[in-house]
Amino acid sequence: MLVSVACMGKDVSAHFGHCEHYLFCEVKDNKIVNEKFVESPVHVPGKLPVFLHEQGSNVIIAGGMGQKAVDIFNANEIEVVVGASGDAHESVLKYINCELKSTGSFCAGHDD
Repeated sequence: MLVSVACMGKDVSAHFGHCEHYLFCEVKDNKIVNEKFVESPVHVPGKLPVFLHEQGSNVIIAGGMGQKAVDIFNANEIEVVVGASGDAHESVLKYINCELKSTGSFCAGHDD
């Protein structure tokens, strides 16, 4: 499984579409076996979910996200977890241990 986190520095980005980069964590047997940071491509509404799908992401963790992005992730069977904050690596560990749940609170007023 590949868990992706929208990041600002080493922390979860408050908004998916405005992140600097992504932390990609490969998870096997409930353990992180590999991780890397990848710079975010230029932001174009609707394109970032496609980018993460192409990377093989199964889960995206972010602070917030617009409904258009959520819809694209859902169409590609990628789980969306919003409402996260703090250290990105720790957020993945919490997700793996079922301690991180999505608030389901999506950003209104924009589409990314």
